[in-house]
Amino acid sequence: MVRVLIFFAFIFVLALGGAWMADRPGLVTLEWQGYVVQAGLLTTVIAFGASIVASIVIWGFLRFIWKSPTLVSHFMQRRRKDKGYDALSSGLMALGSGDTQHARKFGLKADKLLDGNEPAARLLLAQASQLDGDHAESRRRFEAMLDDSRSMAVGLHGLYIEAERESEPAAARHFAEEAFNLVPGLRWAGNAVLGYQAVSGDWEEAIATLERNYAARMIDKKVLRRHKAVLLTARALELENENPDRARTLAVEAHGLAPSLIPAAIVAARLRTRAGEIRKATKILEATWKINPHPDLAEAYAHVRPGDSVSDRLNRVKTLASMRAYSSEGAIAIAVAAIEAKDFEEAREQLKRVLRSEPTQRAFLLMADLEEREHGDQGRIREWLSRAVRAPHDKVWIADGVVSANWAPVSPKTGRVDAYEWAMPESADGQEQALEVIDDKLFEPPELAAPVQVMDEPVEADIVIAQQPSAEVAASVEDIKPEVAEAAIVVEPEKTEPITAEAEKAEPVVKTVEEKAKPADLPKATVVPVAASTFDEKPEAADDSKKTEVETADKGAEASAETPEKQEETLVEFPLTHLPDDPGPEPDEDDPKSPKGQSFRFFR
Repeated sequence: MVRVLIFFAFIFVLALGGAWMADRPGLVTLEWQGYVVQAGLLTTVIAFGASIVASIVIWGFLRFIWKSPTLVSHFMQRRRKDKGYDALSSGLMALGSGDTQHARKFGLKADKLLDGNEPAARLLLAQASQLDGDHAESRRRFEAMLDDSRSMAVGLHGLYIEAERESEPAAARHFAEEAFNLVPGLRWAGNAVLGYQAVSGDWEEAIATLERNYAARMIDKKVLRRHKAVLLTARALELENENPDRARTLAVEAHGLAPSLIPAAIVAARLRTRAGEIRKATKILEATWKINPHPDLAEAYAHVRPGDSVSDRLNRVKTLASMRAYSSEGAIAIAVAAIEAKDFEEAREQLKRVLRSEPTQRAFLLMADLEEREHGDQGRIREWLSRAVRAPHDKVWIADGVVSANWAPVSPKTGRVDAYEWAMPESADGQEQALEVIDDKLFEPPELAAPVQVMDEPVEADIVIAQQPSAEVAASVEDIKPEVAEAAIVVEPEKTEPITAEAEKAEPVVKTVEEKAKPADLPKATVVPVAASTFDEKPEAADDSKKTEVETADKGAEASAETPEKQEETLVEFPLTHLPDDPGPEPDEDDPKSPKGQSFRFFR
């Protein structure tokens, strides 16, 4: 718009000047070599302007003819460059699509047309070789790029990638440091140098590099504080035993920069405890617990004052858990301290709440530990352990997919600072099984069994064993299991009294034997083996003494006083081969001596 106005203004001024000269007519006379030329003023001005324009045109034409060779040369060069840039563009497109063959072809063409002076063409050839797997050619071309200041940073980056691929950390670190010194704001170089310094344990240099990255605006202030806290914590852990005072200063500074950093709080509290600053150590742990509850924080808080009793530790852990209400970590911490203090009821309540809301393997294992310490119920212990196998995993330290039991300042896989996170592993196997309904009876204390009674000497009993029972009694014991009839116990009474009708109706008394008793500690018993055929068919012949014993067993207690001498003649003693409540080995049908091939008769 401004140019249009200027143009119209120029036309207006020109027209105004022509009109002014037209209003003032006159003659212009030119005398030269006897010639006299006269013309009007306006005509003279127009002729003068035309002559100037003609002079300019003629001068331009002559100048074009004079410079025509140069102009032709420039035209050819420009045309060549245009073709080279077109080839370079086509090569970049082919490289982006993964067509390394055409990318290399266009790259060679572009490098030739551009006379080898274009860094982009050399970069295209180097990346095409790198993508094609020709790493030797790639390294050669990247090294050639170091001779040009325009492509030096690109060459260092390519060589760094090649060194990383070849697993040569020393060379990779060298190229990264060179690039970082060449271009201070180069992000990949700054991060690479920081990572290599952290991996090698050069914590002081890593902190300096981190501050340089912040000065170059590569990171913001929040990241600076967090990463610096991580590096200071690593340095404090390194100096904890060598220089505890310096380590304490670094750990406290790290905690101040990042209060949510769990390792910084733990090492700072531990070093303050060693220095006798119990209250300050407690404050550090409490501040971090409110932000991020963690089992290690609870453990450090429970033992912040050395020499405390288990009940004092339990009360302290309860105080810590109350600062973050409804936290499963707090409930588990209370349960652990309660088990140590033998407050099993409190531990059971806390674990019950955790298992109802956030069941994990650790909670089930603690429940099994509780059952073992409180009651020793092996059945319930196995039940909780089986549930722990199917339960979800507890939170662990994870960095770039690597699971670790302990925290570290850098990732072991990528060297990234502050890569570890306290999180749940990406594995939901057994989640549905672990969240199955838990019977309330499992949370209740088991009923205690009757006291164990082991008798060293025979006592009076109502059970008498005969060698050959009557057919009626044999029919009544057909349902006895072979494993129950594996052995029979005979107790010799000191004197025999008639059995009354009330005693016959009374239920037999069952004695329990302690589960963990050893077979060698049990008393010997008197047993009488009876052939299996005794239950199936009646013997054809028997001596008078055996008939007397059978008749005595059928008649009851009236004849029991007449037969003890004959019974004693056929009794055999042997020690028990297994516990009374153990069914023993499986019976062998082919072995006549096995429990299934022998039977024992019980008489009242």
